[in-house]
Amino acid sequence: MVARLLALMTVLVVAAPAGAAPSAEAWPRWTAHDPTSTATVDNRPWDAFLRAYLVAGADGVRRVAYGGVTAEDRAALDAYVDGLAAVPVSDLNRPEQRAYWINLYNALTVKVVLDHYPVDSIRDIDISPGLFADGPWGRKLVSVEGTAISLDDIEHRILRPLWRDPRLHYVLNCASVGCPDLPSRAVTADGTETLLDAAARRYINHSRGARVDGGRLVVSSIYDWFMEDFGGDDSAVIAHLRRYADPPLLARLDGIESIADDAYDWALNDAK
Repeated sequence: MVARLLALMTVLVVAAPAGAAPSAEAWPRWTAHDPTSTATVDNRPWDAFLRAYLVAGADGVRRVAYGGVTAEDRAALDAYVDGLAAVPVSDLNRPEQRAYWINLYNALTVKVVLDHYPVDSIRDIDISPGLFADGPWGRKLVSVEGTAISLDDIEHRILRPLWRDPRLHYVLNCASVGCPDLPSRAVTADGTETLLDAAARRYINHSRGARVDGGRLVVSSIYDWFMEDFGGDDSAVIAHLRRYADPPLLARLDGIESIADDAYDWALNDAK
């Protein structure tokens, strides 16, 4: 009886809902890198896919035309992911590794949606292990250097703990309208810093990121789920918002000392 209860508890822990963000705990397996390496990853197939199927909406949200992806381009995306999986990532330098993991995360997310399309939300793709599985994030989707990797692994065991940069949240796309946009180009090592700042500014100054209604600050649920990444409390989150706020939002944030509410739209970022 005790063994069965312990097994059930393990399943429940593994199947944490998408809104309950896992803590950032580094996977030592992926700390290896070569600071002298000049090797780069070929991301041209990902660039081509994004140019063909990423659509900028009038509402300021970039969406993916999942329904229009041809069989040929599906195959090209699969080949790109396979190519990334074959990269000896431990031999890359740190900036190249960061770009590599961001691109792999985003390409895998698009691939898993296409593999199950049509769906109304990525949360409907319940392939993660666990009794109450929600979404695809816990499923091992690819093998890198002989090690099975999930989307959760990339985000919470590699990128977040190894780089400790809250701006990473702005370039990791979870295929939802409420999420920061999928970058319009593949991430490159030499362009990552500029991209991170631009993505932070783009999201924060859109109503999905932060808005002030009647003196009440409403933010994306990302700032609730990952509050520790943004400083640990309301004041730290607000300071982060102010750092990237354009003048109109900055003026509305004047005098705001706490977050009144958070919101998030899980609808698929589908450009139908």
